[in-house]
Formats: sequence, structure tokens, C-alpha cells
Amino acid sequence: MSLPDRRIGLLFAVFAIAIVAAALRAGWVGVVRADELREVAATQQEATVTVPARRGTIEDAHGLDLAVSQPAASIAATPYLVEDAAAVAKRLAPLLRRDEDRLLRKLVRRDTGFVYLARGVPARRARKVERLGVPGLEFIPEFRRVYPREWMASQLLGTVGVEQRGLAGLEYSLDDHLRGTDGTRRLVKDALGDPIELRDRERTVPGRDVRLTIDTRIQERAEAVLAQVGVDWQPRAATAIVMEPNTGAVLAIANWPQVDANRPSDAPDYAKINRAGAATYEPGSTFKAFTVAAALEENLIDPGTTFSLPPTITVADREIHESHPRGHATFTTRQILEQSSNVGAVKIGLIVGAKRFDEWIKRFGFGQATGSGLPGEERGIVLPLEKYSGSTMGNLPIGQGIAVTPMQMAAAYAAIANGGMLRAPHVVAAVDGQRVKSAPGHRILRRETAGALREMLEGVLGPGGTASGAAIDGYELGGKTGTAQKVDEETGTYSETEYVASFVGFAPAKRPKLLVSVMVDEPKGDIYGGAVAAPAFKEITSFALNYLRIAPE
Repeated sequence: MSLPDRRIGLLFAVFAIAIVAAALRAGWVGVVRADELREVAATQQEATVTVPARRGTIEDAHGLDLAVSQPAASIAATPYLVEDAAAVAKRLAPLLRRDEDRLLRKLVRRDTGFVYLARGVPARRARKVERLGVPGLEFIPEFRRVYPREWMASQLLGTVGVEQRGLAGLEYSLDDHLRGTDGTRRLVKDALGDPIELRDRERTVPGRDVRLTIDTRIQERAEAVLAQVGVDWQPRAATAIVMEPNTGAVLAIANWPQVDANRPSDAPDYAKINRAGAATYEPGSTFKAFTVAAALEENLIDPGTTFSLPPTITVADREIHESHPRGHATFTTRQILEQSSNVGAVKIGLIVGAKRFDEWIKRFGFGQATGSGLPGEERGIVLPLEKYSGSTMGNLPIGQGIAVTPMQMAAAYAAIANGGMLRAPHVVAAVDGQRVKSAPGHRILRRETAGALREMLEGVLGPGGTASGAAIDGYELGGKTGTAQKVDEETGTYSETEYVASFVGFAPAKRPKLLVSVMVDEPKGDIYGGAVAAPAFKEITSFALNYLRIAPE
């Protein structure tokens, strides 16, 4: 065979072998690995994309936004697709507002094909990053929670996590309404990775908007007043509640220290607590109104009943003193409340008796949550009747040996203000435009009893009363001061230096339309409710009366 023929035969053999190899390869790919490769192709060319739902807006009573959701993106990376990680980290750091070294450590990882670089990046900044055209970056659409008024009502509103689920406050308790339902889309890409088809699979259902009873103008003033209390008295904390006593609608819940709702991690844990429902304290003399209420309703006394009051009174092994020493005196029931006599309140409590007094404590709602809907609301601490000691009735009538929340005190005083109906306070007015019906409440006092109490509590703000400085020109007000020793956690005894100063009051006194409660925890320089809390009550109440155009009686 000639040389050309041999060469032609060799080429033919090579081509034949190549054709057979290709056929075998095609058979292997098309038959043996068909299912596997079909799945790989599908994952490269098809994807199911989650379409996040917008979280509902929280707004005040007039429709002003308190919490909103704005478009954002989570930015992730496939590290092995990122070229020159150091240069990319340097370019991304200022846009993502992240530390350059931390970004670099994520971008050089080779143990994973997916890392988050930043979550909840505002849409505007995310678009700037996208325009850089960095290979290996992925932009996942989502929403970020924003609180337009920053510091306002932050403890009440609470926070959400990176997954847009409520973690605290109303964001947590109303999460089922606010969250909505994420949707899904099917995305098909061509061989070059460009999208060619986008089809909805599950429809996105946005969260429902929630309207509160909170009025931002009153909320703003209450917070400003507490901020001044913080300057003047340097307390550990302070809380104020403004309520409509006839409906239970809460117009303001203010806490101090304030917290920036957009940066909650900057605040200490104790400042994030909504003390209106989640903090308990011994009420002290503000509780005396309920001692008198029980005796009045049981027809054991009347406002003019006189009491011979020694300087001190002994109950079992406990001697009770007045807050300010005095000699022997004769007081009427009215004067006992006006001058906040400890001895007088104990005498009235002893007339009521332990069993009936225990019943009245529960009747006013102490020892149980108010039903306000505030998450984490405490029940307070009420001693069971069977655990009363010989000296218990020397403590309870003057507000010692019992722990309450500011919301419980506000609700109980609202029952006095509105004519005897105990109603659950509420902060939610409507969900998705549908009005939320409030609980009807139940009667705990006769109208006559509540009226007599209101009249007696007017004297607290009159000449000789413990809060005469809280009076507002042109208005008749009613209320009660409180000054309570705190229990020293180390010794278990009452502290000689730490107190809670408080004031609860209503206006106008005859037919109240407004109730304001102020509690100041551990004030410095003065300890008395009349000096510390009553002036704050006056400022908040004076503003609210004018703002709401509530006329004097």
C-alpha cells in the first residue's frame, strides 16, 4: 500500500474513533445522566424567587406615620466569582456602611457559595452598588422598617428583626396583622443568564395597616415633659400615660430615657422597656383612694366621717408613721385623702377588714393584666389573702406590700373618673380600616361613690393638699400623690434612699375627659410625688386640655 493510501486510512480510522467516542458520549449524557443534567440545567436556567410582602404601616390617631416599610435589598456574594476581593471590599465598604476588613473576610471565603454582605440596604444605596457591575454580587429585594419620628413612642412601637418579624412592642403583639404573606415567582433564564420569563406562582399579600389611639401631639409633649424631669431630677426612669377615662383610649404612653427606634441597639436594655405595662412598683399613697373607695362603697364611712388620729398607729408588730411628723389630730375622710394621712388610711383599711379589702384589690383589677394589648404586660404582685400576716393591713391600705403597673393604676383611677366603670385601656383603634371594638367594661363602683371620691380628690390639688402646686387656672382637677419607698434587693428591707414618686389625676373634676398618670423612678434631690411628679402632670394636662379644646366646668 502506497504512503498516501496509508495516510488516508489512518485519518479514516481517527475519524471513525472520534465518531464512535462522540456517539458513546452522547449516549452517556443523553441516557445515563439525562435526569441529573436536566436538574442542573433547570437550576441554572430556572429559579423560584421570593417576593417579600410589605409590612403594614403603624399610624397615629390622625393617620400620621409612626412605622413604615420602605423598599430595600439584601446584598449577597458568591465569593469564588468575585475577582480582586480586596479592591471590591474597598469599593463596597462606604456604600454598604460596613467595615472594609469584615467585608474582605467574607469575600475571600471558599467554604461557601453564598454570603450576606449587608441586609436591609435602602433601595437608593443598593442601586449605587448594582451600578458598580461587580461580578458575583446578588441583590435580593426586601423591605426595611423605618420609624419616621425616630425617638417618639419607641418603647411602645418596639422593633422588627432582619426577617421583618416583630421582636418587641406593638410590632410583636400585632405581628399577625402587620406581617403579610410573601409571594413567589418563577424566573427562567437563557444560556447567558439573562431573564426571558417571569411568572407569579403565589401572590404577595401585603400586611395590614394599623391605626393607634395615640395622638402624636400629646405624645410629643409628654415625652418633652419627661425629658425635663430627667434633667431636673435625674431619675433612673420615668413613665407617663394619657388616657380618655370614658373610653379607655390611650392618647400617649411616654417613657424616659428615650430610645431611637431606628437604632435601638444603641440604648441600654433597661431603657427599651415600656414601663407603662412591663414595670411594677409599690404605689404608695396613690393607693389610698382605693382604700377609701372600698369603705365608701361598703357604706362603712362617708366623706365627712371623723377619725381621731394619733401621731402613729401600731398594727401587730409594725408602727406606722406619717410622712411628716404631727401631733394628735382629728381628720375627716376628706382630709385623710387631701393630706395623705398614713394613720388615717390604715384606720379606714382596718374598718374594711382583710377579707373585704382583698376582694376590693381584685375588683379594681390589681393582680391581673389590664387587657390593654401591650406585650409583656405584668400582672403585678398581690399577696394572697391566706398569706396575710398580722401587719399586712398596716401595709396594704397605704400602698405598701403590693406591686402594680402604671397602666393598672391609670385604669383603676379611670374607673373613679368615669363614674365607676372599670374598662380595659386600649391603644389600637383600627386594623386595615376596620374599627376595633373596645371591651365594654364592668361596673365596680356606684356612680355616687365615684362622684364622692372625685370631689374628695379635688382637695389634693387645693390649698393644704399634697399637690396644690399642680392646680391649673380655670379648671377643677382631682388626683392623688404617691411617694413609695423601694425595696432594697440585697437586704429585702425598704430603702432609705430610693423612692418612686407618682401622681395620678383627671380633669375636669366633675365630668372628667382626661386622665394623666406620671411615675418617676428613683428621683434625686426630692422624693415626694407632689414635688417631682405633680408638676409634670400639670404640664402634660394643661397642654392636653387646650389641645383637645376641653372647656373648664
